[in-house]
Amino acid sequence: MLRFTTYLLFFFTILINAQQAPISNDSTLIKLDEVVLSAKVILGSKFEAKNRTGSAYYLSEQEIKKFNYTDVNRTLRSVPGVNVYEEDGFGLRPNISLRGTSPERSAKITLMEDGVLIAPAPYSAPSAYYFPTIARMQAVEILKGSSQVQYGPYTTGGAINMISTEVPNKFKSFVNTSYGSFQSGRVHAQLGDSKKNFGYSIEYLNYSSNGFKNLDNDGDTGFDKNDLVAKFRINTSPDAKLGQEFEVKFQYSDENSDETYLGLTQSDFDATPFRRYAGSQVDEMTTEHIQFTGTHTFKFSDYFRITTTGYYNDFSRNWYKVDFVTVGGEREGIGNIFDDPIAFAPYIDLVTGEADSNADDALNVRANNRSYLSTGIQTKFDYHWSGENSFHDLEIGLRYHFDEEDRFQWIDDYGIANGSLQLTNAGIPGTNANRISDARAFSSYALYKLKYKNLTLTPGLRYENITLRRMNYGNSDVDRTGADLSERENKVDVFIPGMGFNYNFSNISVFGGVHKGFSPPSNQEGEDPEESVNYELGTRFSYAGFTGELVGFYNDYSNLLGSDLAATGGTGSLDQFNAGEVKVQGLEFLINYNFLPNGKKIILPFTFGYTFTDTEFLNSFGSEDDLWGEVTAGDELPYLSKHQFNGTLSLEHQKYEINLSGRFNGEFRTEAGRGTIPANERVASNFIFDLAGKYRLNEHIGITANVINLFDKTYAVARVPAGLRPGHPFGIYAGLEFRY
Repeated sequence: MLRFTTYLLFFFTILINAQQAPISNDSTLIKLDEVVLSAKVILGSKFEAKNRTGSAYYLSEQEIKKFNYTDVNRTLRSVPGVNVYEEDGFGLRPNISLRGTSPERSAKITLMEDGVLIAPAPYSAPSAYYFPTIARMQAVEILKGSSQVQYGPYTTGGAINMISTEVPNKFKSFVNTSYGSFQSGRVHAQLGDSKKNFGYSIEYLNYSSNGFKNLDNDGDTGFDKNDLVAKFRINTSPDAKLGQEFEVKFQYSDENSDETYLGLTQSDFDATPFRRYAGSQVDEMTTEHIQFTGTHTFKFSDYFRITTTGYYNDFSRNWYKVDFVTVGGEREGIGNIFDDPIAFAPYIDLVTGEADSNADDALNVRANNRSYLSTGIQTKFDYHWSGENSFHDLEIGLRYHFDEEDRFQWIDDYGIANGSLQLTNAGIPGTNANRISDARAFSSYALYKLKYKNLTLTPGLRYENITLRRMNYGNSDVDRTGADLSERENKVDVFIPGMGFNYNFSNISVFGGVHKGFSPPSNQEGEDPEESVNYELGTRFSYAGFTGELVGFYNDYSNLLGSDLAATGGTGSLDQFNAGEVKVQGLEFLINYNFLPNGKKIILPFTFGYTFTDTEFLNSFGSEDDLWGEVTAGDELPYLSKHQFNGTLSLEHQKYEINLSGRFNGEFRTEAGRGTIPANERVASNFIFDLAGKYRLNEHIGITANVINLFDKTYAVARVPAGLRPGHPFGIYAGLEFRY
């Protein structure tokens, strides 16, 4: 708490100095008349983000398109407070943390697309094995800190809302294509229009690659993804007394990727970092996602609106991958093998293909076959009114939600000879996992916003009523007759309060707040939810051409929950365990400056963001069998970098632009500990540069180019699920863009 107090004194020193400084005429902290925002968005604009009572960031379409990324990790790395660790180099399954939440599979943050929960099963199985494609997004909104009671159920770190391409106001079409290293290609197209009483949009995106890793048998290590989105809107005439709008959205996506949980031993990574072992040659992920939403809006005026959305998300996946290795009849998980490759040398030899299997040996390939359902209805009531020197906004939301995860898995056994796998025993579906987990949740919130002169206050309260269940049919009842059925249930009933404030001093503002952090437990009977009390204090400023933000945060966990995920070397049961009291504190800093503020044809904007995250367990627990290992009070949380920063410099002209970014990601540990990180638990820091450019031949045609990992830095991004994994090497891509 002493460090956090120091941060507060630092903020107030900045505030006092800023008030003594001359006032800039180009202040961005201006006052505008407010209107009700669409229910699809959290912020809606950079202006709204800069005037929020809590820390917020709005990634505009221009920012997203600068580097033509399809990797959400690279897109979000410019936002302070966002901590990610990579896995496959392409961002297929991101691991995102906001303010020190556990990053594994982005399971501890609220993920939304167009204001709708988008994780496969947000309450019962939130691990994000499906993640919306960032390349088709119009904007991304990141909300952290206080006043986030509107967006649950995860309220500790924050919420990310991805806004898909809207129905255009007039006829619009575009095609964006690119091709480059590793036979990577992308085609992105949209067609849409609006008339007086209706509008539509159709969008398609395909991107694929042969992959940058080298499989021992020369097979592909890439992926192929398709995304289709269609929207149709009908609406009343603009002059109607009661404005109404109804929009239907359909989204379909599929993926076929040759991805694995197998990494490399330290010695193999040092020698051949992009190698893939022969034992992973049949590993493959196949997915299919379907979404339907229907959104109806009553617009009584610019200050009163009721919006209701019904949604249906269906996601199925089968990640067929080597998960165990059997030597001499003794089976071990790949996570254990790579934790100690010397002790398990015979197992490593089978995985690498250095040894052939005999009758008692096998590579056990698990079909992680699961299907997910997430459906519900939500409504939002928003009303504004004004007083003589005040502005008021009352927002009330209700949601009923149901989701489930259906596991029906099996294990196939393979022999290996001369580096080639041969199926020796086909497993029976349902004999490895045969269970259904579901959740029913009713949530509501009320947020009141009071603006009196330069002061804004936002008290809010969220309510979550959750019932989590599991029906385990057992591995011997594949027909699900119920002969060996076991059931369990856990219920949670919780109020989540929050309070935020913002005060404007012309070209500087101070904001902050306190709120309750909450994360639902699993369906284990009697398990308590994750809870914390979270504080933040920050300032936004505009002075002498500089604009920016400085924020300090302190999250005080009374009960942190860890999850048993295969993605982090666990068993994949998703069972949670109590990690007790933890503190997470840190600083976020963002600054923007244009080196050519008076440039008539060319501007040179620069952005720099820095995040400091300090974590500490306040109690001891666990054993070597736990995911985080033996934890002693004073240890740091794993998978979180203490220091990270990102800088972007752009040269922008009406005809062309060049963008250069550099990202430093500090070292992190893969097991809880303190002091110097042991070599076998350490992922080293890296500093990676990307470059992108665009040249506009005319208003309709442009040429694009981008380079990933400009200086071809070889670096590790993780040691989980099993072994070291490399980041994306040097890659160059070029394309064409057509807009009408």
